[in-house]
Amino acid sequence: MKRLSIFTALALLVPHAFGIGQQSCVSFKSDPSGFAVVSGRRAAPVLISEDDWPGVQRAAADFVADIQRVTGVKPTFKNATSANAAQGGGSGSLPIIIGTLGKSSLIDQVVNATKLDVSSLTGKWESYLSKRVENPLPGVSNAYVIIGSDKRGSIYALYDHSEQFGVSPWYWWADVPVTTQSNLFVSASGCSHGEPTVKYRGIFINDEQPALQNWAQEKFTNGTGAPFNHFFYSNVFELILRLRGNYLWPAMWAGKFGVDDLLNQFTADYYGVVMGTSHQEPMMRSTPNEFTGLGKWDYTTNKEAIKKYLKEGVERSKNFESVYTMGMRGFGDLPLSEDTNIQLMEGVIADQTQILKDVFQVGDVSGIPQVWALYKEVEDYYVHGLTVPDYVTLLWSDDNWGNIRGFLPPDKRNRTGGAGVYYHFDYVGDPRNFKWIISTQLQKVHEQLSIAVERASTRLWIVNIGDLKPYEREIEFFLGYGYNATRWTPNNINEYVTSWAQREFDVDAPTAGTINSIVANLTRYNSRRHPELWNATTYSLVNYREAETVLADWKSLEAASTKIYNSLPQSYKAAFFQLVHHPVIASANLQAIYVNAGWNNLRAVQARLSTNELAETVQKLFEVDYDIETQYHQLLNGKWNHIMDQTHVSYDYWQQPMQNSMPPITKVQARKQALPGVMRIAPEYTLGAWPGDNRNNCKDGYNCPDPTLSLNNFDNFNNRYVDVGAAGPNPFTFTVAANASWVRLSTSKGSISTKNTEQRVFLGVADWSQLSDGVNAALVTFTATSSKFPVSVVNVNFVATKNAVPAGFKGFVESQGVVSVEAAHHQRNTPVSDIAWTELPGLGKTLSGLTPLPRSAQSFEIGAGPSVEYDFLNFNTIGGSGNLTATFLLSPSLNAATDEKPLAFSVSLDGAAPIRIQPVPASSRKSDPPGWGTINGWVANAINKQTVLFTGIAPGKHTLKVSMMEPAVVLQKIVIDAGGIMESYLGPPESKIV
Repeated sequence: MKRLSIFTALALLVPHAFGIGQQSCVSFKSDPSGFAVVSGRRAAPVLISEDDWPGVQRAAADFVADIQRVTGVKPTFKNATSANAAQGGGSGSLPIIIGTLGKSSLIDQVVNATKLDVSSLTGKWESYLSKRVENPLPGVSNAYVIIGSDKRGSIYALYDHSEQFGVSPWYWWADVPVTTQSNLFVSASGCSHGEPTVKYRGIFINDEQPALQNWAQEKFTNGTGAPFNHFFYSNVFELILRLRGNYLWPAMWAGKFGVDDLLNQFTADYYGVVMGTSHQEPMMRSTPNEFTGLGKWDYTTNKEAIKKYLKEGVERSKNFESVYTMGMRGFGDLPLSEDTNIQLMEGVIADQTQILKDVFQVGDVSGIPQVWALYKEVEDYYVHGLTVPDYVTLLWSDDNWGNIRGFLPPDKRNRTGGAGVYYHFDYVGDPRNFKWIISTQLQKVHEQLSIAVERASTRLWIVNIGDLKPYEREIEFFLGYGYNATRWTPNNINEYVTSWAQREFDVDAPTAGTINSIVANLTRYNSRRHPELWNATTYSLVNYREAETVLADWKSLEAASTKIYNSLPQSYKAAFFQLVHHPVIASANLQAIYVNAGWNNLRAVQARLSTNELAETVQKLFEVDYDIETQYHQLLNGKWNHIMDQTHVSYDYWQQPMQNSMPPITKVQARKQALPGVMRIAPEYTLGAWPGDNRNNCKDGYNCPDPTLSLNNFDNFNNRYVDVGAAGPNPFTFTVAANASWVRLSTSKGSISTKNTEQRVFLGVADWSQLSDGVNAALVTFTATSSKFPVSVVNVNFVATKNAVPAGFKGFVESQGVVSVEAAHHQRNTPVSDIAWTELPGLGKTLSGLTPLPRSAQSFEIGAGPSVEYDFLNFNTIGGSGNLTATFLLSPSLNAATDEKPLAFSVSLDGAAPIRIQPVPASSRKSDPPGWGTINGWVANAINKQTVLFTGIAPGKHTLKVSMMEPAVVLQKIVIDAGGIMESYLGPPESKIV
């Protein structure tokens, strides 16, 4: 019997999974032992002490409003003391009492009167408990108390309950409707949450032009001209808190947080959000925007002016909860200097430390939260010995593409400042921007952040979210995982998305499962290669039917999303469009633009009249791209106008294009007949076309032999195709005939004209059992007849190879000179020291990832670690040489442990000596490792390919063994080339297994 996870079990106990992965304490049916929040149109009064934190009182007002949103009943809400608590509601209902331990006199009285055990809260960070208590105050027989250990502990408790009631954190930012209920009940035992996994959990609004800035300018300027004012940030702050985050780096390119609106910092503190500034903006200053008229940003020549400038930032923020960014980078998010100038940087940090001492009037600044971002070249300073005070948090960045660059070594993980992670869902820079639409897999985020948890990088997490929308779901996961990293494992990520879908769209479990599948495929397809990197030949136009399969997959995804969109009540359509449907249809359309443009260019070279139809298709799809953007902007009477302003079509270098431009397309002269005659024959697996000359038909490009198509009995597709097309305006009929009875043809004739310019003919084998072992050859003849032109004949050689599998063999079988294996489909998995290769479902380009778990500091000698084995059968070697190559397709992880222990694993064939593979070469921490960059580097391709040559290999049965050496290697796929590999982006489809 399959065991249910705790989260699935909880979902079965309540009508809806409104609280994602939380301890459930809310129900909508009466429970004799529970507490009625709303029952019979009567609401429990909500009481709070007027001496509690203003932010808690504000959140309590949201809590009351949320109850009304759900039930239509507004509870009485008032400040209360022990003396007037019994009269607090005026309705005779038992009250809900809210407050912060040690701050709320009301809560302190409750604790004293009931001897309530609050040891789980005392001295704790952002913790809470709630429960029903007897006789909490004079005249009150019992009440439901919600107690926070501190300001945000109380706030999170309230928003936790609100979410379980049915109010999504995205009720405003994504227009998620509130699911209404007649009654609300909470269990007597209530809910609780201890200290978060990560102390500071935040988002970074960045790259905010053109979308977010234009939108905010339209919606929030209020006459000030500054788009990012406290009206804008109030919505951001509430969202952060509802998501159980606590930290913000504000918009940096178009904003000056402390200057644009003097209420910004006050509002953040009032809400309870900790403010910081980005990796390149020291000491709470919006640099470079604020550093104007003060000379050059050069600490060697303008030190005093810069110190004064930084001191003003501290003075401006000292009364508000802040984390101070230390260090210094150059203007425009560039290096401060060309060289690693450790002495200069140590002097900068020493001066900044003195500023903190002077402004806060303390001798010891270790209690003031500080962070130093090891971003790009700054990491090199640390590696080469820059001394950083122990109390300063070391913030490692990813490589801007989701691969974390470093962690504290084991002997330094007890430093008081700890370490953290700066992560990216959005990026502007090499090898290309990605900022238009979601292109990050949650599975990848979890895989990387789980390493951060295991390696004690949990003091501060911040994620670059660009314009905030359209990364809603991913932002919530990032902050939620930082809040409680024990909730999610590789095996229940799907439950996260399923629960999310139920909460956001109030759908049943099967529909939620479908939405989960849509989201998983959407993010997989977009993370294979960010859409900004797509072009007309990203996916092979002729090999492995790759481009066709990609388009078909997108079409299926769009149909599934459209079906759900059309089935939802009108009130849910706007939310579903923003969170699911828009990224699906926009991405699918863009992919179709590029693939059809690729086919258009190819068919022009092949002299096919359908070139022109494809040109028209691309033009139409290009206009649809703008229609989809406009549809988003017109939602809810233009609430989100400008949010999809980001250009995204036809990048030509790293920076965004200034305008979307259609990929190059071409046409053939529709009224002119092609030179070789009326018929064009384009076989599968070639860029060429017959009859006539074509540079792709053979090496010389002229006098080329007839084309040849090969098939074998272990082929994935079981057939081959030949496209018969028009070569001009003149119609023709054609026949197809084979000189061997074993050839199966999908048709024996057809008709081509300007209205039907193409027809595909499939060639297959009627009955493999009737064929002889080995090679079987046939000739398939295509004959075109036209009233105005001579008969045109093209012969296609069709070779069918029947291969035999030895008795008793079980494993993967070569087809067309290739064995392709998904890493999770091993024949044997041998653990060592309780560590085993474990599947990460849904991760990567095609199926999943495979990585050794649990991760530990343990390393293994070559060939001695946990292993997986793959049995395969080959009939060929490369060119008959006795050589095979095995290419291991790896997630593009980095050497994030130490330079002395880089990522590594070993492989061996048939028990031979193992070969060590180090996927990422050692490199300076100032730059990215070799192979990382360029638009065809392994980060852009979202895969790191490592190839091993095996020599002296005979056809037959073999076993490939992969062994762990260092943790955190993620293997996605293995491709063994026996001489038949062809170019593709995703690699050959998985081979058949017997």
